[in-house]
Amino acid sequence: MDLKRLEVFCRTVEYKSFTRAAEVLLLSQPTVSEHIRHLEELLGEKLLDRLGREVLPTPAGRILYQYGQRMLRLKDEACQAIEHFRGNLAGHLALGASTIPGAYLLPRRIAAFKREVPSIQISLLISGTSNIERGLLQGDLELAIIGAQAKDARLECRALFYDEIVLAVPPDHPLARQPEVGVADLHAQDFLLRERASGTRAVTTAALREHGFDLDKARVVAELGSGEAIRESVKAGIGVAFISSLAVAEEQRRGTLAIVALKDFSLLRPFYLTHRRNRQLTPVAEMFCRHLEDAAAIAK
Repeated sequence: MDLKRLEVFCRTVEYKSFTRAAEVLLLSQPTVSEHIRHLEELLGEKLLDRLGREVLPTPAGRILYQYGQRMLRLKDEACQAIEHFRGNLAGHLALGASTIPGAYLLPRRIAAFKREVPSIQISLLISGTSNIERGLLQGDLELAIIGAQAKDARLECRALFYDEIVLAVPPDHPLARQPEVGVADLHAQDFLLRERASGTRAVTTAALREHGFDLDKARVVAELGSGEAIRESVKAGIGVAFISSLAVAEEQRRGTLAIVALKDFSLLRPFYLTHRRNRQLTPVAEMFCRHLEDAAAIAK
């Protein structure tokens, strides 16, 4: 099975378009179609359904795509290993991150790493913690920074960076005028929560439960899918929210949000460097791990 044809097929699945895949691969659209036709003839199965302008994999196509991704990753790892043997470092690193570290922590670290090794290509997938864990297990991602320790024993986690979870309210909110607020005094508040797959929600709910406050039973006015949506909703006066201090640092400085001081409660949340246990990391991934470790040591 020709790896080039396999790459053409995988990119067509990912972009759901012959035209877009052709643009990315610097090929003509007829050439892309011809590669797909050869694969279908080789396997004796239809691999793609043409549904108007959109292209979707058939059941056989989904199977081939899963294995094709593994084969292409293995090819990339082999090329990286040879370049590393030659004294060079080049290749692609597929990173994942839950929302907060993906938006506020990793971009600077990636930029600094790229300045050191400009030949490296890095892709960053930002999603909920459970989705990132799935990507690591399926092999789509090699490394990730997530906000809750993985429960799956096949994943290895190590706390590397830390962030404080704070209670954010509008600046004119009654709680903002109090020097300190007890956790028990929060029952009457309208809360904004992240989705249930969120690492922020998981660690916050667990910590508050230890102090006798069940966030899942609080008065929840909305569940939102990102820290940015939570932050803007608090600014709009819809409710209050427990949120990463990284996500509201600029708003706090400008005075568009206020942070409530909670009595006898603080939550320092670790971000975990995570990868598939017993998976041999590529040279690029190993170097990026060392880069993150150095940055974490400086931040302490």
